[in-house]
This record gives sequence, structure tokens and C-alpha cells, in this order.
Amino acid sequence: MAGLFRSLINRAPGILRAGPTKQITFRNFVVSSSLLSPRVQEPAPEFSGIAVINNDFKQIKLADYKGKFVVLFFYPLDFTFVCPTELVSLDERIGDFQKLNAEVIGCSIDSHFSHLGWINTKRSEGGLGNIRYPLLSDINKDIAKAYDVLLEKEGVALRGMFIIDPNGILRHITVNDLPIGRSVDEALRIVEAIRFTDEHGEVCPANWKKGEKTIKPDPKGSLDYFRTVEKCSGEIRPE
Repeated sequence: MAGLFRSLINRAPGILRAGPTKQITFRNFVVSSSLLSPRVQEPAPEFSGIAVINNDFKQIKLADYKGKFVVLFFYPLDFTFVCPTELVSLDERIGDFQKLNAEVIGCSIDSHFSHLGWINTKRSEGGLGNIRYPLLSDINKDIAKAYDVLLEKEGVALRGMFIIDPNGILRHITVNDLPIGRSVDEALRIVEAIRFTDEHGEVCPANWKKGEKTIKPDPKGSLDYFRTVEKCSGEIRPE
């Protein structure tokens, strides 16, 4: 039965925008919208809208970034408190993302005019200054609904981060509650890990960082890694 539901969903990708509380009735069955949420290993929901880029307005869409990694992140509102710390930190590392063939896109339910005003506010006054990646307007809240991060009651998005590979496949999802800022280092680590495993076919152990040992994903080959670790005080640690 689950296969039937999935087949129906795949035939109607627009249903992904149904939102977290939507239910779909098929004959005598009710399908929870949790089955319709974005899922890792599946195509990322398409999106389009007006973004602020280099102090100008430009229509962008996910398809524009085919062939690149996309780090799409949602934040609640412009001119708030945790948000500028995240957006400025991402801007400070934008070169590191681009070296990995990754583009960053910020998105909130504010208008593109609000985005522009925030960019033109000094960082010392809680603004963003001249950030170097697009800020996308989701004033109709369609994108936040499609990515299942919209808080319907509050009308803002949770701090969702979605990493999409060059083929448009969703590879990573994290969602933080409103008061909790995210780690830029972790976002970069995930992109590096995806790139490595795609290129080399090996898998990345816990806390892996670029340049560290990885694991061959088979019973015999994996021993090359596990022979280099030992149990110490109940924990597994590299030698």
C-alpha cells in the first residue's frame, strides 16, 4: 500500500507544496502529509522567486543552479537577532563554499524590498552589509511550505538547511528551532563529505573532516579502517 501512495505522489509532484498539516484522501485512504515532505535521496522541490543579488532584484529558480551544489537555508525574519549572525557568517565563508562548487541561497518570508533594506543596513547596526549570495523572497510562503519548514501559526520558517547536489537531489536536511543558530563549519563539512563519497565511493565515519581516513563500504575492506581504531574507556577513538 505504501508503494501505491508513493506512486501517486510521484505522479503529482506539485502536492509537495501541500504543507505540513495537509491531508490527501484517495478513495477510502487518508495520506498524511508527512509522507509528502522533502526526503533525502529524492529530487528537491523546485522553487522560484525574486532575490536580491548585488543590490539588484533578479528572478531565480532552482534549475538555474543545475551542475552545482546548492545550500538553501531558511531563516525566520529580516531585522532580527540570531539571523544576521548566521547570514554574515555564511558570507564570510562564501569563498570556501564556492571552492566546493556550492552556491548559498538564503530565504525568508520577507519581501525583496525588506531584504534590500537589510542589506543596506550596517552590520554594526544589526544589518547585513554587502553579502555576496542571493536573498530570496518567499512572501507567499510557498517555498517554506514546499520544504516543510513553515510554522503556520507564527507565519515564519524554521531554520531549515537543505543541501542539494548538482543533479538536483536532496542530500542533507537539518532544521533548527527559532532561537538556535547553525554551524557554518558543519554545512561545509557535509558538502565536503558528499563530494568525497560521490567521487571515491567510500563512506565517511563520525566526525569525519576532509583529509581524514574513510571507510570502504564492504565487510573486508572496512577492516582497513577499523584496525586503526581501538576501544578506550568505552569509546572508539582513532589511533
